[in-house]
Amino acid sequence: MATNRILMLLKMRGPLTALDIASELKITKEGVRLQLVKFLEEGLIEVEKESKGVGRPQKFYTISDYGNTKFPDTHAELTVKLLSIIKESMGDEAMQMVININEASGKKRYHEEIDPLPDLESKIQSLVNIRSKEGYMAEYAKNDEGYMLIENHCPICAAATVCQGFCASELQIFRSVLGESVSIYRTDHIISGARRCAYQITVV
Repeated sequence: MATNRILMLLKMRGPLTALDIASELKITKEGVRLQLVKFLEEGLIEVEKESKGVGRPQKFYTISDYGNTKFPDTHAELTVKLLSIIKESMGDEAMQMVININEASGKKRYHEEIDPLPDLESKIQSLVNIRSKEGYMAEYAKNDEGYMLIENHCPICAAATVCQGFCASELQIFRSVLGESVSIYRTDHIISGARRCAYQITVV
C-alpha cells in the first residue's frame, strides 16, 4: 500500500520532497500530495520549507513524533514500568545488573552468528540483518572513514529513555562482535533528538 510505503520511506530516509517520494516509489506526484495532505491532517508528518536559490522554497516532509509512535516500541509501557520499579525499589546496582545480564545475552547471540564470517563487511551485514529482525530498521553504507551503521528506528526507545545504560550496552556489544581491529563511535542518537542512531565504523 502506497500509504505505508510513504511513511516507511520518510522513516528510513528523513526529509524528502513530494517529488523525491514520487520518484523513489514510482507513483504519481499528485497521488503523493494527496497522501501527504492526509498525513499532515492526522499529525503523522511535519513539513519544513527550505529556500534553495531562485524560486519558491521547497517543502520537505518528515515523520513527526506522533508518526514515530506508529512504529513498534517493544512493550514500551510495561518495560518502562518494570525498569522504574527496579530502580526505585532496588537501586542503581540492580538496574546495572539487569543491563549487564542483557548485554551478556546479546553478546552470546550475536557472536554465534557473526564470528564464523570471514571479513569485516560480511560481519557488518550480518549485524544489520540481526538488528533489522529485532526492529531497528538497520542498514549500512560505505564512506571515506570505513562504514556507517544506521538504525532508523529504536524499538526499545522507551526503555533507553528511562535508562541510557542500555544504549551504552548496545555499543559495547557492537565493539565486541566486530573486534578490536575497528573503532566504533556513535554519531547520531535518537534519544538526543536525532532522526536515527548512527555509528561510524573505522579500521584502526
